[in-house]
Amino acid sequence: MASLFTHALVGTALGQAGISDWRKDWRFWCLLIICSILPDIDFIGFRLGIPYSSFWGHRGITHSLTFAAILAVCVAAGFSRTFRRPWMLAVLLFVVTATHGILDAMTDGGLGIAFFAPFDLQRYFLPWRPIHVSPIGVGRFFSARGLRILWSEILWVWLPVLALWALAKAAQAFRRLWRKPTEALDSTSE
Repeated sequence: MASLFTHALVGTALGQAGISDWRKDWRFWCLLIICSILPDIDFIGFRLGIPYSSFWGHRGITHSLTFAAILAVCVAAGFSRTFRRPWMLAVLLFVVTATHGILDAMTDGGLGIAFFAPFDLQRYFLPWRPIHVSPIGVGRFFSARGLRILWSEILWVWLPVLALWALAKAAQAFRRLWRKPTEALDSTSE
């Protein structure tokens, strides 16, 4: 799996696509982070003796697109009075939750992701797998191996996400600068 830090970073980056009013509410950001990391709730299966390759095992049903859709619809319905346009929130939360499996499918270890569970239990990886698989458990993450893993995530996920964010901010600034001369011309012509 990719680390929880990386899942949360991608979820919050995708949150920039949310409605402006949503982005002002701390609950929106909490929902994004929760949906981005929740698929790893299946790690409990290790403690319960559920085999990794099981439907309920790690990277099984909770990493599927079906789980992402159900979670997104339920959360958006639960917050329909808080956030206007709940269908848009559901779409965004679906994408955020689905990115969890996509990131995990880019790792160099594990059994793959059951993207299409419960309809297809086949586990899949993406053809390009540059991210080192993260250990489960905080203690093992903070080690020399954990630093190598974090570096691969910084290189292949964090830097591209931050570059896209910077480009989006630059585009916004450019649009604001472009509008000002046009607005000034419009006001003088009246």
